[in-house]
Amino acid sequence: MNYSPILKNLLEIALTQRASDLHISVGHAPVLRIGGRLVPLVRRKELSPEDTKGLAFELLNEKQQERFLKEKEIDFSYSFNNKARFRANIFFQKGNVSCALRFIPGKISTIEELNLPPILHEFIRPSQGFVLITGPSSQGKSTTLAALIDEINHTRAVHIITIEDPIEYVFEDDRSIIDQRELNLDTLSFARALKSTFRQDPDVIMVGEMRDPETIATAITAAETGHLVLATLHTNSAAQTVHRIVDTFPGAQQSQIRAQLSGSLLGVVSQRLVPRIKGGLIPGCEIMLNTPAIANLIRENKIHEIPLVIETSAEIGMISLNRYLANLVRSKEIALEAAQNYSLNPAELRSLVRR
Repeated sequence: MNYSPILKNLLEIALTQRASDLHISVGHAPVLRIGGRLVPLVRRKELSPEDTKGLAFELLNEKQQERFLKEKEIDFSYSFNNKARFRANIFFQKGNVSCALRFIPGKISTIEELNLPPILHEFIRPSQGFVLITGPSSQGKSTTLAALIDEINHTRAVHIITIEDPIEYVFEDDRSIIDQRELNLDTLSFARALKSTFRQDPDVIMVGEMRDPETIATAITAAETGHLVLATLHTNSAAQTVHRIVDTFPGAQQSQIRAQLSGSLLGVVSQRLVPRIKGGLIPGCEIMLNTPAIANLIRENKIHEIPLVIETSAEIGMISLNRYLANLVRSKEIALEAAQNYSLNPAELRSLVRR
């Protein structure tokens, strides 16, 4: 593909500066996100409406351009000279075109390389069940999910099907066969693709995002019927994750969903990416395992009691987000101020750090 000198240079700068994101917007010089902070490329001129549209349309093929103009926004992944991949979103704002590109590393990192807790290895040992990676946007959920899938790929001879919007990390088959399906390119919807997997002989199913009751119900059914299902959800804690799943359904169905979830759920990881004192980011995690006590709380709709069980189950690998953040502060990985910014209960966090 022929790149304009401007686009090629911007993508190369993003790579050399190890930026996680590149923002292109009218009235601003291009902006990188490095270590969680926005860094304008001050030596660059402010971009005009013609500049942003030209750069954005360079990234799109003809079909994508038509879809973008019709739908006013588009998600897609983009490969740059075999050096890197980007997940891109192009959208209109005030009638002008803007673009946000997220860098996707070519190499899929391991659980250890990502500084994630070792207990995550246990989440993918079973042959069936439901694993949820949760957290706000841009907190590393896709990267964690990729690490789990790639570990399965290198350790087990299974058939893995992923359903993504768009495909981010590209897996290379090792011991496993991996089929990656992209929304709008390979399938029309998450729910439809997920239903189709039952006829595709999968062992492991990865759902990039659960957006509607049909997708969630089908994912739970898949986990109940002999598949290991891994998915992401935009929630802030394990308890909120259970609430969100159950509340997605009408009242008459909620008891059944709680029963299914209590039986199929393996665990929930809720994560944040926190700035490190020495630079870069490190995950802060809440870990919930679906023990008999947790399963009972889900079945009996006592979800508000889940945090207490997490707090008192450290010996089997559970940990609250605050305790995890406090441990990172005490080990001088992160500053207390940074920890407080990501805590759901800063007063409790300060108390834990003082102990």
